[in-house]
Amino acid sequence: MDLRTPVVVCVHLALFVVGCRLVAIDARTHRLPNRLVLPTLAALLVLASLDALATGEIRALVRALLGMLVLGVFYAALRSLGREGMGGGDVKLAAVIGLVLGWHGWPALAVGAASAFVLGALYALALMALRRADRTTRIAFGPWMIIGAVLGVVAT
Repeated sequence: MDLRTPVVVCVHLALFVVGCRLVAIDARTHRLPNRLVLPTLAALLVLASLDALATGEIRALVRALLGMLVLGVFYAALRSLGREGMGGGDVKLAAVIGLVLGWHGWPALAVGAASAFVLGALYALALMALRRADRTTRIAFGPWMIIGAVLGVVAT
């Protein structure tokens, strides 16, 4: 086993812990705090850059940066369509998730991004079917983004 493997495992474990914390906070408060999301993004940018330097593999870093940009811009566009939907925390979290999934590869990004919307929609439909929500009920989307990201990493 090389030195990179335990580092990658530790990074993913740390992301899992941060993700669990964000799921709990967002489900309870409908907020994704900058004090957690922004340092995570900064740390991931540094780690992805160090990985590229250590391995000499620049393609994964470029893919990660493009994933961050693509998913971040997509969520920003959704936010601009109506502030009742996506929040600013969702946009910042999308950049984090885009970076991680892009680093893993384009299939991971596609699966992770799509899964968030499918799972969120299924949850909303289930709540509506149980008459616990209607079309105007606000639902925290961060948990679905994080679960989708995990699915993107695991499925690819």
